[in-house]
Amino acid sequence: MTLGTLIIWLVIGGIAGFVARQIMGGASPFGIIGDVILGIAGGIVGGYGLALLGVGGSGGLIGTFITATIGAVVLVWLSGKLKK
Repeated sequence: MTLGTLIIWLVIGGIAGFVARQIMGGASPFGIIGDVILGIAGGIVGGYGLALLGVGGSGGLIGTFITATIGAVVLVWLSGKLKK
């Protein structure tokens, strides 16, 4: 993996974390930095989870963004449940 690829993944994950917070609504208990971290982790979780379901694959930047957003929504939801 090149440095450029890593940077793209971080940017997509960060945006996905922000979008996931907007989808889930409410105030973020972790702030914007926490949402970005959840988005990056969500990209990993989403990619792994969708691959297990046989849905993952090469979807380019848009597919990567959708996968990261799905994973981030799941993580934001779980973190909200665990925080309470």
